[in-house]
Amino acid sequence: MNVWIAIALTAAGCYLVKLLGLLVPAGALERPLVRRLAALVPVALLAALTAQQAFSSQGALTVDARAAGLAAAALALLLRAPFLVVVGAAVLVTAGVRALGG
Repeated sequence: MNVWIAIALTAAGCYLVKLLGLLVPAGALERPLVRRLAALVPVALLAALTAQQAFSSQGALTVDARAAGLAAAALALLLRAPFLVVVGAAVLVTAGVRALGG
């Protein structure tokens, strides 16, 4: 029963957040500062999530095969590789390091 209460509260919370977004005046959203922040916040959140997933294991700082895969993806991005090549490089390097015992 607790799970269904949590699901209902989460659904209601999501609905309220969407409703609040609709109530924001259009003039407030067209300000230059708001536009810049709206463009940068998703990038910052994605970077934070990537770092947390790549360097954290059970609440401790960990450098393992995931870090090597992330480095391979970063190198592929610097070389302007297509997205699928970036993901493939990360997967192959991570799998290779794990197969070698890292």
